[in-house]
Amino acid sequence: MATNATTATTTTTATTETASISGSTTAEEATAKALHKRYEGLQTVRTKAIKGKGAWYWAHLEPILIHNSETGLPKAVKLRCSLCDAVFSASNPSRTASEHLKRGTCPNFSSSPVPKPISSVSPIQHNHRKRPPAAVSGGGSSSAAVGQPSFSVSPVRFCSEIGYSGAIVVSQQQQSQSQNLILSGGKEDLGALAMLEDSVKKLKSPKTSPGPVLSKAQIDSAFDFLTDWVFESCGSVSLSSLEHPKFRAFLNQVGLPSISRRDFVGSRLDVKFEEVKAESEAKIRDALFFQVCSDGWKVKSFGGNEENLVNLSVNLPNGTSVFRRAVFTSGSVPSKYAEDVMWETITAICGSVVQQCVGIVSDKFKSKALRNLETQHHWMVNLSCQFQGFSSLIKDFSRELPIFVSVVENCLKLANFVNSKSQIRNCFHKYQLQEYGHAELLRVPRHRELNFMPLCAMLEDVVSSARALQLLLLDETYKIVSMEDPIAREVADMIRDARFWNDLQAVDSLVKLVREMAHDIETERPLVGQCLPLWDELRAKVKDWCGKFHVSESPIDRLIDRRFKKNYHPAWAAAYILDPLYLIRDTSGKYLPPFKCLTLEQEKDVDKLITRLVSREEAHIALMELMKWRTEGLDPVYAQAVQLKQRDPITGKMRIANPQSSRLVWETYLSEFKSLGKVAVRLIFLHATSCGFKCNWSVLRWFSSFRAGLDRAQKMIFIAAHAKLERRDFSNEEEKDAELFASTDGEDDVLNEVLVDASSV
Repeated sequence: MATNATTATTTTTATTETASISGSTTAEEATAKALHKRYEGLQTVRTKAIKGKGAWYWAHLEPILIHNSETGLPKAVKLRCSLCDAVFSASNPSRTASEHLKRGTCPNFSSSPVPKPISSVSPIQHNHRKRPPAAVSGGGSSSAAVGQPSFSVSPVRFCSEIGYSGAIVVSQQQQSQSQNLILSGGKEDLGALAMLEDSVKKLKSPKTSPGPVLSKAQIDSAFDFLTDWVFESCGSVSLSSLEHPKFRAFLNQVGLPSISRRDFVGSRLDVKFEEVKAESEAKIRDALFFQVCSDGWKVKSFGGNEENLVNLSVNLPNGTSVFRRAVFTSGSVPSKYAEDVMWETITAICGSVVQQCVGIVSDKFKSKALRNLETQHHWMVNLSCQFQGFSSLIKDFSRELPIFVSVVENCLKLANFVNSKSQIRNCFHKYQLQEYGHAELLRVPRHRELNFMPLCAMLEDVVSSARALQLLLLDETYKIVSMEDPIAREVADMIRDARFWNDLQAVDSLVKLVREMAHDIETERPLVGQCLPLWDELRAKVKDWCGKFHVSESPIDRLIDRRFKKNYHPAWAAAYILDPLYLIRDTSGKYLPPFKCLTLEQEKDVDKLITRLVSREEAHIALMELMKWRTEGLDPVYAQAVQLKQRDPITGKMRIANPQSSRLVWETYLSEFKSLGKVAVRLIFLHATSCGFKCNWSVLRWFSSFRAGLDRAQKMIFIAAHAKLERRDFSNEEEKDAELFASTDGEDDVLNEVLVDASSV
């Protein structure tokens, strides 16, 4: 019994000890595992820091694991200073760096000298019996080195040749004493050697790292400006270029961290879009009524496809415009689709109160859609773009004006001959280089593309190459070709003919005349009341052109009248009559509306339009008020205040001092005209052009390539368009670049010289 009891006691004790040892072992393993995890974490942090993504002190502090000598398990994690081998606790590396490194406790941190250039240290000497030793400079002393190739390299000379000035610094004394350094990799080793020395300096002297130190607020502000620039450039700046090595190097040089393109199309894009959208909607809510501007229905050919971006914006009575949406189309779209897009835009803005939209101005072929919407909603005035109307005139001239057709045929014959005959083409290029410093083919439109833009480009080329074409006829090569080729003789007779150059100059002058007026319309964006004066101005200029070049007036007048009637809207006449800007002072001193400048039909249009825009009950009241306006006009002082002009400091042109005065007079001083005033304030502010945000080819490429990211692209277009409209910038970056490189100065002088030469032959 005693024996059994003893055995049981012994067994119990052994079991307890085993359990205790097992529990102790488990605890030690858990501690070791935690320490190892802590060590790996510190190593990861140090690795990132050495790559420039963390604190500077990790270059000098190295995590180490202290192991238990009995069990071999980790028992602690420490930090070792690589400069003096001192060991510290790893609980707070930042405090350790401050106390040990910054406070000067480390004997080698503050007093360590600038690393000695490796090129000044003697390489390891090897014993090679068959080759003589070579002397190597070493900080003012020299030692022998053997076994290297026989070529010589001057580190100072080659560093200057490769443009490296970072690390190798040789004093005058060293230069005088140094001898040629021999490296196994040849000349290419010097660049790598300089980079190595530069890395050593950075590691030993982190305080001297180059580049400005910016605060977080400065960095955030800089990236806000960068974000605005990228978004407002809209396609002109590729998002991928933000990760270009050179751009990242630039950011580093000015003290900014690198930025990811994903950051731009993510949170930054969303925040900026919401900010701009809220600002736009607030502006629209403030206005009592507005006009929708629809631009971009004209189909453009891009990369073999007919693709387009239709921009819809909102014109407000105070003269500002805000962007609303962009619609991507491919190929020609039906008029009904355009009508639906415009009406959806209106209802999305004002809901059921659609009377807030008092009209639409649109470009190109959407006249049917505009007429339908105007017929269905009597309060609307829907206009065709005047810029498109003037631009289309050039197309009319190129197809139907006799002098234009004749010049185009002659220039086609001349350009095709010069381009296709290799001998003639080479001679022509020779004289182009001689006269203009460049050589190129004359642009010839494809047969199916005989529209006005390619034709005008060809005419411009012939005009600008006039002197080279004259010299071409004097070349022996051309004379030899002319002996056998009748077309060469015909082209030569054409070039010698003064009438050809006179007609070409006339056509070129007419194109420039209309283009300049169209350009002014595009940049100044006239209101609807200016339409009649613009067409009168065009007729007067064309009349002078006919007299200057002895061209019959009737064919061109017929084309202008036809285009005028195609674009005309009764609102032109009504706004012209109601806008105080165009009041005329009569003999009695009164300022009266210019009814005498209207035709009988246009006077009837004014009555019809005014009665359509008011309710049936107000129609007769509005007509009575119109008669009163016709006979009494406006107080002379107010009329003069509205018509006051001042010189534009940029263009030098005289402009209306306050364009909003016309509308404000009706809303305040002329308040007794209850019914007519409602019509007047709505008509006067209407824009006559749809020119607004210009879409460039980069944006179309975006839409074509990234249909999946359409939502993001829409947001970027919205931001860019909003910024352009806010600063009234209606230009295109690509056109600006073209203007920068284009130089047409002196073309008219050259053509005049050719005319003189031709007439003397």
